[in-house]
Amino acid sequence: MLYLSGLSVALALALVPSSSEALKEGECEVCLSFLGKFYQSLKDNEVKFNSDAIEKALLKTCKEAKGKENRLCYYIGATSDAATKIINEVSKPLSYHVPVEKVCEKLKKKDSQICELKYDKQVDLSTVDLKKLKVKDLKKILDEWGESCKGCVEKSDFIRKITELMPKYAPNAAKARTEL
Repeated sequence: MLYLSGLSVALALALVPSSSEALKEGECEVCLSFLGKFYQSLKDNEVKFNSDAIEKALLKTCKEAKGKENRLCYYIGATSDAATKIINEVSKPLSYHVPVEKVCEKLKKKDSQICELKYDKQVDLSTVDLKKLKVKDLKKILDEWGESCKGCVEKSDFIRKITELMPKYAPNAAKARTEL
């Protein structure tokens, strides 16, 4: 009897994730966000929850991904230029409706770079003084909007382009800036 209870305690301890395996606050930010949105889109689009269908949907989603999300897709092998392919480590668990947190924990064990990805801080365009930003940051704003500034040489050229496009891409910020 004592042997049986010792075995059940050992089994229970093996099933409880250790603190080193569990994700810490703020860890795997890109993975959790991207896979969370992806899983929700699967449910919204009524995709069959089998590995092949999820893998095809993931490849399609990754083709449109930009920035850090594209880098995550590269790490899991969902881009055409990826060196490794661990996409099945995402598609198979999601087909069984495994929580995204657990999928990211498992991916972290395979490749720690996945959980090191963090989103860049967003600039609040309604309050920021564009003249105080670096040209690099101004270019990043335009890039996030999918725009470029051909012929821009001076910082003032980039600022002019951003203020010109702000009503289209950030209407609330443009409205707040005109009220100032």
